Amino acid sequence: MLITEIQSSARMLMEAHGTKAIAEAAQKAVACEEKGELDKARDWRKIEAALKQMQGPHQS
Repeated sequence: MLITEIQSSARMLMEAHGTKAIAEAAQKAVACEEKGELDKARDWRKIEAALKQMQGPHQS
């Protein structure tokens, strides 16, 4: 996946799932890993990372 595709997918996932988007991406990555679909799992991990970056730092 290209960086632009990852960012676009992350935005769509955020719009669809809100605050649960990161967990959704992580679950999809695990499901792909369990099926041996490592390329897809890598893409989901990249989307997960993009979502975390979009979220920004945690505030205390």
